Amino acid sequence: MSEVSLRNSSSKLLLLALGITLAFALVEIIGGILSGSLALLSDAGHMFTDVLALGLSLGASLVTTKRPTKRHTFGFHRIEILVALVNGVILAVLSIIIIMEALERIGQPPSVDSSLMLLVSMIGLGANLMGMYILRDKKKENLNVKGAYLHMLGDLLSSIGVILAALLILLFNLTVADAIISIVIGLVIIVGAYRLVDQSIAILLEATPEHIDMEEVERVLMEIEGVERVHDLHAWTLTSGVYAMSLHIVVKDRPIDFCNNLIVKANQLLRERYQVTHSTIQIETEGENRCVFPVPEAQ
Repeated sequence: MSEVSLRNSSSKLLLLALGITLAFALVEIIGGILSGSLALLSDAGHMFTDVLALGLSLGASLVTTKRPTKRHTFGFHRIEILVALVNGVILAVLSIIIIMEALERIGQPPSVDSSLMLLVSMIGLGANLMGMYILRDKKKENLNVKGAYLHMLGDLLSSIGVILAALLILLFNLTVADAIISIVIGLVIIVGAYRLVDQSIAILLEATPEHIDMEEVERVLMEIEGVERVHDLHAWTLTSGVYAMSLHIVVKDRPIDFCNNLIVKANQLLRERYQVTHSTIQIETEGENRCVFPVPEAQ
């Protein structure tokens, strides 16, 4: 499947996930108002934040399909990473807010209709499971989709927490359970947000992709016949699953056709072994015979 097809597929999945999340956020608002559950209303606010995040993810996914321009020769792939970074920051801030609200609720646990709270949260659990199922495969290929997936995972954990809190309130009148479970949920979401932000920043700073060992790359390239030395070796990530590399290869004085074949071999090796689809290889020669331009005779 081509890169553009993968992006279009991701956009369709994000649109479906966005519809599911928006629909249930409205259900939670109604349920929270009718039951008097602050937990449901807070979770609805969480889900509306997710609607915003999914909308940003969808917009980024659509923008990345635009063709490169003279100014943006690599296209707009990095939009996806910027949005993933924003999603991670939103997740982190949201988690802190959840924890702070939960700490306040420990001292003043609210009185709620636990039966209605349980019913709405169970519907929410089903909606979140459906959304995560839709995005389950693409999250491995696309960092932007991974961010959306983590948002839905946060919703899933919130729904489970609300269900447990509703059961404890319904069966044992333990109203403080809502606050305690919310703190646990917030901490779990922070861990996921940190990972997403860390990955996004690494890509924006053009760090070496995790699956590429630069010493190994140099060693493997040196095994190609005719290669004397490799230097100025750089590898970075353009966007999720799109890797680039630039390097200089030093060879003994060789015919032009040999150098062309060497570049073909090196490109093939980088593509097949390290999934590098954008590589720039410069050939340098060393030896007694140098290629020089003839100097015109003085008139």
